[in-house]
Amino acid sequence: MSDWTPEAGTPPVSTPDEPVDGGPAAAAPSREPAGPAPLGVVRTPTGHAAVDARLERLADADHLPADGHIEVYEDVHRGLRAELTSLDARPAAVTGPPGTAAAPGTPSAYDNTHDHRS
Repeated sequence: MSDWTPEAGTPPVSTPDEPVDGGPAAAAPSREPAGPAPLGVVRTPTGHAAVDARLERLADADHLPADGHIEVYEDVHRGLRAELTSLDARPAAVTGPPGTAAAPGTPSAYDNTHDHRS
């Protein structure tokens, strides 16, 4: 026990368990994890509609708990990979107007297989 007592007119010292200024006790901090919150990452458009749509899908992760992000990230990854793969695919042969080059193996408007000389 201590013989110390506060001087007259000195406010009492509060402890962490006591409210300050006579007000209600502050709410105790929650031990529960915080809910999902947007990260605020800016997604700059690429100009390629299919890629931009995939990148916008990343915004879905902003509203999910962390364990739900992997599904969104994998979906976006699959989509971006498909877009890149499609860039490697050769375009189908397109026949144009007469006088333009045709795809190999396609008969052209001008058949030069026989030399017609007189």
